[in-house]
Amino acid sequence: MKAITVEPKKAGTARYGDVPDPDPRRGAVLVEAVAVGVCGTDVEIVEGKYGWAPPGETRLVLGHESLGRVLDPGPTGLQKGDLVAGIVRRPDPVPCPNCAVGEWDMCRNGQYTERGIKQIHGFMSERWRIEPEYAIKIDPSLGILGVLLEPMTVVAKAWEHVLAVGRRAFWEPKTVLVTGAGPIGLLGALLGKQLGLEVHVLARTKTGPKPELVRALGATYHTCSVADVGFEPDIIMECTGVGQVISESLLAIGASGVVCLTGVGHGGSAPKIPTADIASSAVLKNIVVLGSVNANKRHWYKAAEALARADRAWLDRLITRRERPENFAQALARNSDDIKVVIQFSEV
Repeated sequence: MKAITVEPKKAGTARYGDVPDPDPRRGAVLVEAVAVGVCGTDVEIVEGKYGWAPPGETRLVLGHESLGRVLDPGPTGLQKGDLVAGIVRRPDPVPCPNCAVGEWDMCRNGQYTERGIKQIHGFMSERWRIEPEYAIKIDPSLGILGVLLEPMTVVAKAWEHVLAVGRRAFWEPKTVLVTGAGPIGLLGALLGKQLGLEVHVLARTKTGPKPELVRALGATYHTCSVADVGFEPDIIMECTGVGQVISESLLAIGASGVVCLTGVGHGGSAPKIPTADIASSAVLKNIVVLGSVNANKRHWYKAAEALARADRAWLDRLITRRERPENFAQALARNSDDIKVVIQFSEV
């Protein structure tokens, strides 16, 4: 079969070519790839910034945002033809206390593994195998939109933790500001609307699909700084990873509010706001700042339910480009109007 592979930490080594069929030891369920979403993590692995091949191998099959069709369910409750997505992370082998209870997203020792990222082949291959307990069934009415499940799990976890932390005291949140209008930001806004909140989204883009998608949700779109949105949010879902935006968010959040950081940034210019001022604001207003990454099985189920509730036409507008696997280089190249680009291996 063919797959998109890379030699981790070596730029310019990505290629689409022949690889062995998936090893049955990797899982009882054999799946035909339908589509795989592309995100910044894939781009950085291809650029040689990080990534780890499986032990004893030099190349890694890319891809962690999966959608596939079951070819052989093996001895499971799945049926041939079912649409499934594969959970990305696996618990560490020790295991740490959190991995031992199925909360591998909260791994304490960093020895977890991840498909398409760290020591396990990913999903950008014509066929892949998966353990039954890590296969999540997709509502068939979603079709190719099921490829949005993995990014939705990220925001499902983030929202779960925000609400849990916020309830440390009496709290009735009414407003959320989402910073960033990429896939994570827009899906985070969608969940905010499903929770019945007044949703605001802040991003730099003034035209194109992003402002339109926000307004179609019934949310408000801003292109100003965080300080100028005109209200104090009860929740800020930070999805950019930009230092200045983060600093402004910590000052702009309302009393007893929660700032959730989901964006991962690197370097950049130093924020102009003194750290002590940020800390004073946090103390005097009783705010909480938390980071959130990845998701465990509970969040995958919650995300699947949220996707199934969402308007299909709106979700469809999130997928702005579909590329064939042989054109993976174009899929990895970012265009200004891109939201979610997918590599489509087969028809749904």
